[in-house]
Amino acid sequence: MKLVFIYGPVASGKLTVARELGRLTGLAVFHNHLVVDAVASVFPFGTQRFVKLREKMWLDVMAEAAEAKRSLIFTFAPEPSVAEGFPQRAVAAVEAAGGSTAFVQLRVPAAEQEQRLVAPSRTEFGKLRSLDLLRQMQEQFAASERAMPHARVIVDTSVVQPPAAARAIAEALGLPTIQ
Repeated sequence: MKLVFIYGPVASGKLTVARELGRLTGLAVFHNHLVVDAVASVFPFGTQRFVKLREKMWLDVMAEAAEAKRSLIFTFAPEPSVAEGFPQRAVAAVEAAGGSTAFVQLRVPAAEQEQRLVAPSRTEFGKLRSLDLLRQMQEQFAASERAMPHARVIVDTSVVQPPAAARAIAEALGLPTIQ
């Protein structure tokens, strides 16, 4: 089992690239906002119960997938409400069932990120769409990203389109393709 852990800043194209990679490889896509939105419907974002339950759900899905030998693609935006050490706990949960984790980092220049932030596609989930909030939290987001484990693959999504990014990731990680 392989966990492809795609991370990057807000509006870097994580879900778009993950969906392309899923189409290319047949791997399941586990978008972090599925859990974020579910937990936020019960507990306010960033509260202690929200943070605890969100991480538990993320890790439970990863551990169950690893036990079932079902590889998956996880999307993740490093940000201050995530408990310190979460990526390492994800690796441990997957390794406990004999799986492995490969980190993939997406990058996007600030000007491009700001243009993408208001895209209508970002309304599909409760994604950040406030330019003011993005600018206000930019350094916190950057610090959270710097704390991430080393990525095996790095893609600048301002110059590499999603299908090409997916192919590059699959090739670099040795993932079998179905297309």
